[in-house]
Amino acid sequence: MNTDRVDEETPLITKIHVQKRRRPTPLPKVQISILMILQLCEPITSQSIYPYINQLISELDITGGDERKVGYYAGLIESLFFFTEAMTVLQWSRASDHMGRKPILLIGLAGSAISMLLFGLSKTFWALVISRCLTGLLNGNIGVMKSTVGDLTDSTNRAEGAAMMPVIWSIGATIGPHDRFPKTFTAPFWIEYPYFLPCLVGVAYVFVAFWITALFFKETIPKKRLSRKLARSISTGSDSSLTRDGPLPLRDLFTYPVVLSVANYVTLAFLNIAFTALFPLFLAMPLDIGGLGLPPFTIGYVMGGYGAATGIFQFFWFAKVNRALGERRVFLAGMAVLPIMFALLPLISSIAQHCGVNALVWVLIAFTMMLAVIMDMAYGAIFLYITASAPRKEALGATHGLSQTSASISRAIGPALSTSLFSLSVQGNWLGGYAVYGIFGVLSLFGLVLARRLPVDVWEEEGEEEEEGEVDC
Repeated sequence: MNTDRVDEETPLITKIHVQKRRRPTPLPKVQISILMILQLCEPITSQSIYPYINQLISELDITGGDERKVGYYAGLIESLFFFTEAMTVLQWSRASDHMGRKPILLIGLAGSAISMLLFGLSKTFWALVISRCLTGLLNGNIGVMKSTVGDLTDSTNRAEGAAMMPVIWSIGATIGPHDRFPKTFTAPFWIEYPYFLPCLVGVAYVFVAFWITALFFKETIPKKRLSRKLARSISTGSDSSLTRDGPLPLRDLFTYPVVLSVANYVTLAFLNIAFTALFPLFLAMPLDIGGLGLPPFTIGYVMGGYGAATGIFQFFWFAKVNRALGERRVFLAGMAVLPIMFALLPLISSIAQHCGVNALVWVLIAFTMMLAVIMDMAYGAIFLYITASAPRKEALGATHGLSQTSASISRAIGPALSTSLFSLSVQGNWLGGYAVYGIFGVLSLFGLVLARRLPVDVWEEEGEEEEEGEVDC
């Protein structure tokens, strides 16, 4: 009951929203499990090249033997996936609103497998460029998968569903070149195509995921809704954009909740991918140009250790931390560690140049990875904001498609910009070769300012009033 004072000035009819604490709805475990299997395909296709791309570029001899130029070409290759993904991910996501999630997911899986095989067989720089572009163009699954999580969850259990997404992303790792397995991969083919192995492993996983999805995954959009959309699409006498269940015009997505949520996601994605591209480059480059001179397999172990740490933490703790602190504080904490992460790299480099890659260097690398684990929690928090910001349920795919398109553009810019700035900083000796870290540290502070504009509570979802209970007195 309402305990506020009631007098002659109190309106006769008032609306009181009674916030009922509901028990979390059980997650559909089979569906979510299959979706997490699919989620692993995205980091395999987009980030599995990071441990060896710098060595691959060096072996192509397009740098003229100048190691300082590796960053330019590596950044370009890394960015192409996200640039081409940005061109199609919105279309794939909007198509999933009308065709269903499952067929679009299957198309994306098939496209990923084909393009990865081509990448592993590439022997020239332009072959790498073409195959990397195909990987992005044919794979719009990340937006569709986030929409599917929104389909499968509600406001009571979405934090648990969101917690699993960065877990699976972080597991995406790679197997190094053939020389890590000298007794097994000795045939001339593996020597001629040493980077086909990690691509083949990725394709094998995608192949299994394809058939699991085809056989066991159930469509998450109700058949009645799809039937209505199909009927509207073949009808010539009605304007479907005017109906409640019709496709939402793209311009109607640009509401304040959507724009603010997506802007923060884009900022996080940009800064994160810039660090993700810089960090392996930093580990791989020689000591005299600001790196640590580590071999690809060691870099793979470092990245794999980070992936395991963040995966375990997100799985067991994200939902609990999110409920204790709230989405806004979790997102702010993730953004706040980014300037620290960028500041640590020149410190590590300075210590390594004076004392070698000693125990202190490895402690600081581990500490940097611990901060990255905290940063990863921000993805789960902003996912909750974006999902709740959708103008209506039928526009969930379009909303996540818009967010992924924007994030893909930022991720396309991030690697090329960060690694090019690394090379420019070293070649021009800007701030002792460390200017790139200062630039991204400042950009991280601006990102933190934008994050503070998020509301304390996520946007109210469509139908939330009915769930919470509306009482007329």
